[in-house]
Amino acid sequence: MIEILPIRRAIAITPDNDNDQTVVFREIYVGGAGAVKVDMEVSGTVTFAAVPVGTTLVGNFKRVYSTGTTATLLIGKW
Repeated sequence: MIEILPIRRAIAITPDNDNDQTVVFREIYVGGAGAVKVDMEVSGTVTFAAVPVGTTLVGNFKRVYSTGTTATLLIGKW
């Protein structure tokens, strides 16, 4: 049986083209609508386009790019 642990931490994300985040986020909350360009932990780079305000993206995100990300007020949760 797979145990899914609750989210216990959250931090404001500063998008960065050159560096991975300090942790792998399980969720990204989008406070301001727009695109979110990320590196997934395993499958590479993807851009989530036209993400509405209040959306929570679910996955394993290791980088959030400044170029290609237009969404604002991003919160990483793990």
